[in-house]
Amino acid sequence: MAGAEAGVVLLVFAVGIGASLLLYALVRAEHDEREVMDREAAERTARRDVDDGDRR
Repeated sequence: MAGAEAGVVLLVFAVGIGASLLLYALVRAEHDEREVMDREAAERTARRDVDDGDRR
């Protein structure tokens, strides 16, 4: 009985660690794909993203 409980605890621990590592890998991959730009390009992009609803 104690062996089965220990096995369940180890399984939960392994799944928790595996999920954490997977999440870290996904976030790291997203970080590596970001676009680096200078300040002027960033301001142009930010202004283009704003939709104030004046267009018709």
